[in-house]
Amino acid sequence: MARATIRERLRYWFDNTMSKGTVALIGWLGLASLALILIVSGLTLWITPDEVFDHAGLPGVLWMTLVRALSPSKIASDSGTAPFLALMLAASLGGIFIVSTLVGVLSAGLKGKIEELRKGRSRIIESGHTVILGWSEQVFTIVGELVKAHASQRGSVIAILSDHDKPGMEQAIRTKVGDTGRTRLVCRTGRPTEPADLSLMSLETARSVVVLSPEGEDPDAHVIKTLLALAKRDGDHPPVVAAVASSRNMAAARLAGGPGVHLVDSDDTASRLIVQSSRQSGMSVVCMDLLNFDGGEIYLRPEPSLAGVPYGEALGAYRSATVIGLRAAGKVVLNPPMDTVIGSDDEIILIAHDDSLIHLWGGAPAVDEERIVGMAHERPGPERTLLLGWNGRAAQIVRYLDGYVPAGSAIDVASDHPGAGGGLTGLARLTLNTKECDITDRYALESLSAGLYQHVIVLSDDRYGTHHADTRTLMTLLQLRDIQTTLGDRYSIVSEMHDENNRALAEVTRADDIVISDTVIGLLLAQLAENPRLADVFGYLFDSRGSEIYPRPAEDYVVIGTPLAFSTVIESARRRGETAIGYRLAAGINEPPRFGVVLNPDKESPIAFALGDAVIVLAER
Repeated sequence: MARATIRERLRYWFDNTMSKGTVALIGWLGLASLALILIVSGLTLWITPDEVFDHAGLPGVLWMTLVRALSPSKIASDSGTAPFLALMLAASLGGIFIVSTLVGVLSAGLKGKIEELRKGRSRIIESGHTVILGWSEQVFTIVGELVKAHASQRGSVIAILSDHDKPGMEQAIRTKVGDTGRTRLVCRTGRPTEPADLSLMSLETARSVVVLSPEGEDPDAHVIKTLLALAKRDGDHPPVVAAVASSRNMAAARLAGGPGVHLVDSDDTASRLIVQSSRQSGMSVVCMDLLNFDGGEIYLRPEPSLAGVPYGEALGAYRSATVIGLRAAGKVVLNPPMDTVIGSDDEIILIAHDDSLIHLWGGAPAVDEERIVGMAHERPGPERTLLLGWNGRAAQIVRYLDGYVPAGSAIDVASDHPGAGGGLTGLARLTLNTKECDITDRYALESLSAGLYQHVIVLSDDRYGTHHADTRTLMTLLQLRDIQTTLGDRYSIVSEMHDENNRALAEVTRADDIVISDTVIGLLLAQLAENPRLADVFGYLFDSRGSEIYPRPAEDYVVIGTPLAFSTVIESARRRGETAIGYRLAAGINEPPRFGVVLNPDKESPIAFALGDAVIVLAER
């Protein structure tokens, strides 16, 4: 290879200095200005020495040249010999080039700095803040719920790191969430999988971290890589909550995140809620009420004064809070046996509208013995369920349903999806049948004779985008409702949808339950971000083992038609080994947003039940 010439070396050195940015460019312009001033001043001393004497010698000439270089218009007031004026004109022309270049350099540098600031690349200086890593539709639900949770707190901060544009993220949240009140929102542009970008978020002082499953192909790979980046960083590690889209990736995510990560299995949670809602009308409304920060929330509270008291007697210990279970030795049990003695180290699990309202009741709950009814619950026989549509979680839904229904039950799958009914062997209680059907076609739906079924489940088709899939689901619901009205059939309908904005449209169809899977996962992540220990409570709640939420006829518990205190309902349920947590009024079943559901009612407020009303209890099947 030929040796570099001096010219090449100089050019290489010059290129390296120019690559250093705006400061280097300003430095070169300064050197050019100095060279111009010195050259013009030297020529003036040599060519026009008389003019030098008239302008206070060398210092005066240097000053004149500097002024003309920086302000070319000054030459208009000059006078003197032709050579002198020519030299000043040369200084002015050189100044025009230098000043215009300087303005351009400063403008470009300032624009670049503003763009950098808009991208949000500075490190945030906060403590006790909630960090959200990633971006998906769930971010709006999470931010909205955290804003509600922090409504009474000053200085709360939510920090978001995503590869989206910072102004774009802020605008999207302002549009979909609205005013954040006392909660400040801080967005930063970066990749959550990069340690250098994670360092912008002050994770060592954060209250909790939420890792979102992004939209697109293979979102769990992104979540797992983010968990690895969080686990490898130095410093304190705050609690981490992450959503995993596919159940088969849970083991890898748990290994990547370590024991301090609370994982939410999106497929599993949505599947369990769809199954429970299909069998118990209003279940999704109850769960949404427990998951959001608008109504009743779940709290864990130590109560040493209740040590030694049986669980059944503690049900009336709070007037404005409802006891639902115990956490003993790190294990959660909802609706434990009524004779379970509360230990000194146990925590009470309860529902309250705010933690400031959780106080032991000085008085005793009023119980009207004459209004208590001891009617036995009717044991359900074999059930028939119609499953319309198919997607990636449908097989899981069928298997969970198999764990709930009585033996001898049947499920018919109607769909034109190529994978419908596949991979389902070894069902214990369910008999599976599949039928080819376009579930948006009215005549095809009529041929299914939906009136023969007790329950209908409508799933979103994963072959289409979320918006198109929701549109197809709406068409199916409208057809089912019209068929019901025409034929006078009655069966429960639970539907799965993706976009919360479509809920209002779906309410026209008067479906019994609408499960917005993304919203449910977003609400659960927000709850766990506030209190990671609730993971065990919600895990128990969505499990088919142990006690579950049931809406049961009010007339099975108390005399209907006359006002009574809810404490009487609690006592009636207690005698059955159940925990009453609220009720649902049939008159409000189609009135959003509560749809007739009231959780954690005041124990002394009178309520008169009517036929069709239900008491919501935690009970064994």
